[in-house]
Amino acid sequence: MASPFYITTPIYYVNARPHLGHAYTTIAADVVRRFHAMSSDQTYFLTGTDEHGDKIVRAAKKEGRTPRQYVDRISGLFRNLWPELNISNDNFIRTTDPAHMAVVETILQRIYDAGDIYFSEYEGLYCFGCERFYTERELVDGCCPDHQTPPETIKESNYFFKMSRYQQWLIDHINANPDFIRPERYRNEVLAFLREPLDDLCISRPKSRIKWGITLPFDHDYVTYVWFDALLNYVSALGYPDGELYQTYWPVAQHIVAKDILKPHGIYWPIMLKAAGIPVYRHLNVHGYWNVDQSKMSKSIGNVVEPLEMKNVYGLDAFRFFLMRDMAFGLDSNFNEEALVQRINADLANDLGNLFSRVLSMAHKYFGGVVPEPDPDVEKEMDLGLEANSRAAIEAYTASMEAFAFHKGLAAVWGFITHMNKYVDVTAPWVLAKNKATRKQLETVIYNLLEGLRIISGLIYPVMPDTAANMQKHLGFAGDDDFYRMERLASWRGMAPGVQLRKSVSLFPRIDLDKSRQPLPESSESQKMDKPIKPEISIDDFAKVDLRVATVVSAEAVPRARKLLQLEVDLGDKRTIVSGIAGSYSPEELVGKQVIVVANLKPVKLMGVLSRGMLIAATDDAGVTVATLDKPVAPGTALS
Repeated sequence: MASPFYITTPIYYVNARPHLGHAYTTIAADVVRRFHAMSSDQTYFLTGTDEHGDKIVRAAKKEGRTPRQYVDRISGLFRNLWPELNISNDNFIRTTDPAHMAVVETILQRIYDAGDIYFSEYEGLYCFGCERFYTERELVDGCCPDHQTPPETIKESNYFFKMSRYQQWLIDHINANPDFIRPERYRNEVLAFLREPLDDLCISRPKSRIKWGITLPFDHDYVTYVWFDALLNYVSALGYPDGELYQTYWPVAQHIVAKDILKPHGIYWPIMLKAAGIPVYRHLNVHGYWNVDQSKMSKSIGNVVEPLEMKNVYGLDAFRFFLMRDMAFGLDSNFNEEALVQRINADLANDLGNLFSRVLSMAHKYFGGVVPEPDPDVEKEMDLGLEANSRAAIEAYTASMEAFAFHKGLAAVWGFITHMNKYVDVTAPWVLAKNKATRKQLETVIYNLLEGLRIISGLIYPVMPDTAANMQKHLGFAGDDDFYRMERLASWRGMAPGVQLRKSVSLFPRIDLDKSRQPLPESSESQKMDKPIKPEISIDDFAKVDLRVATVVSAEAVPRARKLLQLEVDLGDKRTIVSGIAGSYSPEELVGKQVIVVANLKPVKLMGVLSRGMLIAATDDAGVTVATLDKPVAPGTALS
């Protein structure tokens, strides 16, 4: 029976650009929303950005912008990224939205009127990076556990929320609802923290120190602590307290967060809800970290993975599949390009891609691309457990996806794909096709294989929606938006005999992996140029850029990269430049051309190739156009 389903990501703090961790959390929320849509559930999916606090002021100042200008820009990066990753969110909230700010003020006033907020002077250890006070027991070797820097001792008057009043209530609620926080390891972590006396939470910051925030409704000299502001987005986005969305979806609310924000979501948030008289959310789903080549992502060591670069090089659905297949939800996982390529080649190209191509090719070869009619007289003989295996796969898949065990759900699908490949080998359609006496068996076998592909296309839909739709189109279901509905997948014989199939297609071309490559950093050449004019610079700033004429000596494709060419250029010295122009130029077209390059750009590795410089090029809807000269000049000539 269909029911409401509400899923949220954290609202992402806009002190930095989106990276792999943000992409994973949001794709996971998208996957679970699409899965619930398969059961015809009424779904609502919320994401957004957290935009107040001292870190925002400092980041804006560093860029020479106002806080409003800064948050508008970074929030836009998040909002624009999600469609690129096929994210299907229903709402994108910002904590600078007036409606959200009004809800924060209302709830603050309610808790204050109930006597759960008091004013006091406090001296404590404050981490400016986290924008919060720490107790001695929370520090690691005297340092903030996240920033590895000693907090500063500050003394000031502030408002405090009486969290300690609700400590025993929260313990009792967690014990009475074992799946309130899941996986279990994080439930146990919260309970372990609650064994110690719970400190009251400082929920204000004086305007003498920071003005960028929501003013307290009961004292206009203070702004709200960023966490007390941000967490309320989950109800403000639904139109709390009287909105229809709130009435429908809040009773079934589920959150997805990374483990680094377990404490605010597992302790602060339920206590805030209890104090405000708001029902507590249903589940908090906590995942681990993505490490890059065994190290936590860090801008300082240069291993931050840019989601769009991965998508552009390897394809969106392959990227989504890898993230869902290689992380066991709740545990840490390691990201590297070698593992990604191996997963694409083994699971997508070999297992699924080859199966799809083989079956469609045989359907065209033996039946002219028309779905054959299975013969009732031989159905039982030629089934070989295929229908039962499909039902078992759907059952295991459903249980896993409901529990956020996405890797297990996909493993169940690939178990069925393996059974399908074995079915091809055992039934040997090419042998059946040689004898007219086995024509009925051939018809039934090909029908069963096409039916299996139909079911697979529906099961992969939450993770790989474009691939699923492409498979359906080639199976003759083009324009059928309900192909992924669970009731249809659970019903064997959903293929209609006589339907014309499209020609076979390569879903996932195999990638040639010759050696391990480093993750691809963001390339400025891959960025769209249809952006607003950047802030004005002085002639001295421009003089720092060394533009030179270079002659292209040789050019070749970069292995495994669809967009990149490796150029050897002569600008007085020989050097290599990697450029994202493969979609617009063949290597042969570039040899001998004189191009303009930025000669003093800091070297960077792209797909394992050291690039020393950048081509000047223009990008529009028609593709990339490299800037060249209309008359030859000596290589290395400076532009002025």
